[in-house]
Amino acid sequence: QVQLVESGGGSVQAGGSLRLSCVSSRGTVNGNCLGWFRQAPGKEREGVARIYNFAGTAYTLYVDSVKGRATISQDNAENMVYLQMNSLKPEDTAMYYCAASPTAWCGLQIREYKYWGQGTQVTVDS
Repeated sequence: QVQLVESGGGSVQAGGSLRLSCVSSRGTVNGNCLGWFRQAPGKEREGVARIYNFAGTAYTLYVDSVKGRATISQDNAENMVYLQMNSLKPEDTAMYYCAASPTAWCGLQIREYKYWGQGTQVTVDS
């Protein structure tokens, strides 16, 4: 059973940066499709970014609102996935969740993911 733990959230000023980390503390997620989601108060959870590896190439996908400001990456040796967020905006304020799909390929739909972390809070002040 995969167990995901996020870290790296916090409060930053608009324009600042944060690097979110997610480790699988039990079980490996190497070979799984991995994603970051977020949920703001009163809003539905949305997919932010996802990554999977195929034939030695990492394939990434981002929601339009973070394109050019976010980078998802994976460290298989450390069993970790990261989300670097730059030029943060107040509308990025949300609880951010790491998730793993049971398959090697996935998109950004919640239903595609089976394992979820508890989340890390990101607050961006204007």
